Amino acid sequence: MRIVRNGLLAVALAVSGCSGNQSAMDPDGGPAIHIAHLIIGIVAVCGVAWVLVMVMLAAALLRGRGRTGREITNERSLMRAVIAAVAVTVVIVAALTVSSFFTTRGIGVPEPAAMTITVRGQQWWWQVMYADSGPNASFETANEIHIPVGRDVRLELQSADVIHSFWVPSLAGKQDLVPGRSNILLLRAEKPGIYRGQCAEFCGLQHGHMAVLVIAEAPADYERWAAGQRQTALLPSNPEALAGQAVFLGKPCAACHTIRGTSAHGKTGPDLTHIGSRLTLAAGLVETTRGSLAAWIADPQTVKPGNNMPTVALTGVELQQISTYMEGLK
Repeated sequence: MRIVRNGLLAVALAVSGCSGNQSAMDPDGGPAIHIAHLIIGIVAVCGVAWVLVMVMLAAALLRGRGRTGREITNERSLMRAVIAAVAVTVVIVAALTVSSFFTTRGIGVPEPAAMTITVRGQQWWWQVMYADSGPNASFETANEIHIPVGRDVRLELQSADVIHSFWVPSLAGKQDLVPGRSNILLLRAEKPGIYRGQCAEFCGLQHGHMAVLVIAEAPADYERWAAGQRQTALLPSNPEALAGQAVFLGKPCAACHTIRGTSAHGKTGPDLTHIGSRLTLAAGLVETTRGSLAAWIADPQTVKPGNNMPTVALTGVELQQISTYMEGLK
């Protein structure tokens, strides 16, 4: 399934070489490759078993034509057939169990993972927290996870409300986010690209609109991106954007959202410090443009019914100003 059909995000997908599909059979990460091999092995074994059973059934039916019950019944033959079937079943089950065991070990999280990212599921968006060593190293994003190519990334998965499930099929397996505990998932991308993920556990009205993008970049590109994200928001130079900042800080928006470098330190909603640099808005629902920002701010319940963002009363001029300000936060 494509993320979008046109616009900036479609261009980004084309440049990255990623189709945006969500298929475990199109793996580009170490854990996903292990899982794909296991799936292929299980399907192959089960397919061969099914063909053999059908062949034996057809042979038995053909041999039984025109023969009496006494001629067909042979206790020793039946016993040998049952023993052979049980033996083959035991071998197949054991082989699949061993394969599953080693696959599980292969996708485990190594202790010295290159980096750790905390992902917290919300209704219905993903809070992404980076915490590295050094002053001012911590920062937050929403609905996008940037990772360096070729490095193991340890995801600490948490939930703020109900059970969610994090799944990026092309990079890793599926892992639940359970309130009150942290689960761990290994994420690794072997080549640059934009990989789409989804909440895979029904979590409420907008479960189907809770997507996540994993953006895998060359290590140097990732470091540049992370350095930019650590910076506070710049003071707008555009008069309209500057007026939009004043509107944002003067309205209830600042009570729910953080924009580092301003007096807005709310923790209820996503960190908006660099919202203009994100590819999508509302957890993959729409492209991040001035128009979509304005639509979301004006009436979030129409765009994504049931979300926790209230409608803030704004005049038409204020809406233009604040959407210009949001678009410029890059």
